[in-house]
Amino acid sequence: MTDPLFAAVDLGAGSGRVILGCLRDGRFTMEEVHRFDPVLFCLEDHLHWDAMGHFDQILIGLRAGLSHGELRGIGVDTWGVDYGRINPAGELIEPPFHYRDSRTQGIPQVFFRDFSAQELYDHAGLQVMEFNTIFQMASSALDAGWNETAACLFLPDLFTYFLCGATVAELTNASTSGLLDVSERTWSPRILGHMQQRYGIDLARVLPPIVEPGTTVGVLHPQIHPGEIPVISVASHDTASAICAIPAQTTKFAYISSGTWSLAGLELDHPILSEESRLANFTNELGVDGTVHYLRNVMGLWVLSQSCHHWKLHGPDIDLADLLDGAAKLPALVTVVDMEDPRLLHPGDMPSRLAAMAAETDQIIPTTPGEFVRCILDSLALDYRRVIAQASRLANTEPEVVHIVGGGSRNELLNQLSAEALGLPVIAGPAEGTALGNLLVQARAVGAVSGDLTDLRRISRSSCTTKTYTPGVFSLPQSAWDDAERRAYS
Repeated sequence: MTDPLFAAVDLGAGSGRVILGCLRDGRFTMEEVHRFDPVLFCLEDHLHWDAMGHFDQILIGLRAGLSHGELRGIGVDTWGVDYGRINPAGELIEPPFHYRDSRTQGIPQVFFRDFSAQELYDHAGLQVMEFNTIFQMASSALDAGWNETAACLFLPDLFTYFLCGATVAELTNASTSGLLDVSERTWSPRILGHMQQRYGIDLARVLPPIVEPGTTVGVLHPQIHPGEIPVISVASHDTASAICAIPAQTTKFAYISSGTWSLAGLELDHPILSEESRLANFTNELGVDGTVHYLRNVMGLWVLSQSCHHWKLHGPDIDLADLLDGAAKLPALVTVVDMEDPRLLHPGDMPSRLAAMAAETDQIIPTTPGEFVRCILDSLALDYRRVIAQASRLANTEPEVVHIVGGGSRNELLNQLSAEALGLPVIAGPAEGTALGNLLVQARAVGAVSGDLTDLRRISRSSCTTKTYTPGVFSLPQSAWDDAERRAYS
């Protein structure tokens, strides 16, 4: 019998890939068979994703994977919150809006005039961010097409629909929406009722049934490829897949899913819906096997990539590796800023925004690219420290180690700074944690592996390499980080 092959369609805001996973002797080997850049465009002054173009690229990747042999499964993961509306003919009513589109600016404040933030948190347990699905929908109440909408699908479910015709809402991605009751792990009748009464959107009609990660929802359309290839709803929020693949050997760990966004927090067995948790703006996203991802979003390496994009357009060519090497030689914690500031959300001149934030807090203003890079990485590590400390206090637990997964786990300077800031060992890797988590859930769904989340993580440890960073390399006492925190959040 040949070794089972699976295809993980892993779409991030910065890159899309199709990863082929081969399961052999209790471990996965992975091969990237196709990579593409997600396309976004402006239409009538709004930012949209080119979903059909993305799907064309997904098919190219799947056909490349099929050239290696028959697949035992296909699973799709993407970022959260964004969605597409399809009509009764199965066509998109419009290209899905991009979560960074400006249409949601100020919407949370309007929403909370007649539905309190506390009540929303009691049900959805979600961090308030202006691009949450519920606020996107509130902003679109006057858009044409809601009466023609047959189904409203989150992006991974949309691509799953295109692959096999199933209309479902996978749990982990649905939990990023603000429409779910996280305690019941299903749609909230109270929230959906408010959306119909206040905004005229009948979500009870257009939202499909919830499925748990690991549910086989159909088979690949024969016109794409003949044969009975299962299409599996994995942990389709990319963060949930990445956390599934954390190679943890203890339950007392914190994590940072590091990429365009950084999501830092803890894995729990129940949501935390206290008023203190709401005021601290923590989210309770749902995970594999009944877990809760208690976390907060931080801007992440988006700020660095946007800065590099600005320098490329307006200055001499720069090399990121050289910038990171130079930044490592600069003094630590000279300038630190709040990486959760909403000014850093939208595309644009990031260095100017960082300079303005430094000036507002009476700090030294960076002037060179290297100084800006050091400011960004110091500030990210500082925010990780703050978020994980708050989460640990609110959950009444103390992590023993921090796992960093995702593409950002390759950033050695940030990894070491994180160990220094947190005062804990940091285990970095796997960089392809999202794809690996996707593959693990698929393999269990078809019976190629068995067991609980602990067993899946044992396979993850066998399938990846990690690097451990210990505090003390930079000789930065915790008092230095305390002082930096006062400056950044003053």
